[in-house]
Amino acid sequence: MPQYPIVPRPGGSQSALDVSAPTVVKATPGTLVRITVLTAATAGTFGAYDASTTGSAATANAIVQYASGYPAVGSVIYLQWPCNTGIVVNPGTGGAVSVAFA
Repeated sequence: MPQYPIVPRPGGSQSALDVSAPTVVKATPGTLVRITVLTAATAGTFGAYDASTTGSAATANAIVQYASGYPAVGSVIYLQWPCNTGIVVNPGTGGAVSVAFA
């Protein structure tokens, strides 16, 4: 039986589940597909960044940033955002998210 090319997965081919601290999701170029909020941050800033280290994640390379308490639990943020450097997610203090990426 022939093996046909694998079709790209528009929802992302990888995931990082229950991210509760600033995390390098991918240290190389990729695509940030979606973020699901599991627990809203109680303080600090929730954000996703085009960066390869947590130390280099800043407002200048932010893809999205939200104040604490927002977005609400269960919110799904659809992005399909190309990242030239890498993907870093900071769920904020007390926050937790799951991330789909490629």
